[in-house]
Amino acid sequence: MNPDLLDHTVAEIAAEMAQRPDRGAVASYIPELAGVDPQRFGLVVIDADGHVAAGGDADMPFSIQSISKVFTLTLALGLAGDRVWRRVGREPSGSAFNSIVQLERERGIPRNPFINAGAIAVTDLILSGHQPREALGEILRFMQFLAGDDSIVIDDAVAASEQRTGFRNAALANYMKSFGVLDNPVEYTLGVYFHHCAIAMSCRQLALAGRFLAHNGRNPSTGHNVVSTQRARRINALMLTCGHYDGSGEFAYRVGLPGKSGVGGGVLAVAPGKASIAVWSPGLDAAGNSHLGRIALEALTRRLGWSIFGV
Repeated sequence: MNPDLLDHTVAEIAAEMAQRPDRGAVASYIPELAGVDPQRFGLVVIDADGHVAAGGDADMPFSIQSISKVFTLTLALGLAGDRVWRRVGREPSGSAFNSIVQLERERGIPRNPFINAGAIAVTDLILSGHQPREALGEILRFMQFLAGDDSIVIDDAVAASEQRTGFRNAALANYMKSFGVLDNPVEYTLGVYFHHCAIAMSCRQLALAGRFLAHNGRNPSTGHNVVSTQRARRINALMLTCGHYDGSGEFAYRVGLPGKSGVGGGVLAVAPGKASIAVWSPGLDAAGNSHLGRIALEALTRRLGWSIFGV
């Protein structure tokens, strides 16, 4: 990849996004996220050679929310392998991220690990055999290791805000517990879940953490294999089909990359073999995905010919 072209493209897109009046609506149901400035926008692309192209608020930490589910799934697969799939499916949900409807139909087994119920089930698996503080420490250390940055922290105010208002997540967890899908006390599992969703990272840190998924499970800068090639491919497949809730089809159609969104307005996207990408714009669309984040990624893949479905 020509680094000058990459720098120019990222700067151009960041400038265009700064001018757009349509910014979506911030996630007001989590009080701590309701006050985030919708004018914020950051974009970072890290290519295979380690060149970093950054635009806008690239170094401002934000609440990654459901993007953490990519990393907890990676951890859980490392701990339990294919036993993960006894607790959670691999199919798109077609429902809102916090829907309880399918759980009732499908006897407490969540459709995939990227909706809330699925991520709670994955968190419960990581927690097994640990105290909540130990499990949370393991998740945070994994994120710090992947990004090569020990300054990444959990935003305790956001975690407390979610814990105070997370009644629907509590309903999902209790419902799964009634079917035997969760092993640990519901309040322990939810505590770890709320806290890993409240990890705060910048676009630069997030793009660094996601590099292994763009390069067959390996961090190209360190040479360290995080996961096998096959596992990286499968995580990417789930990100493509399930990473944006009931907006996943639209994201695949318009952007054409595996990606995972969070209601903090972030998106981690993967251009296999080419780059790790993180974008942040706090305003969300109706499906709970970053409105300008998707538009920016669509512009990026179109201008660079990076869609996995062809130029």
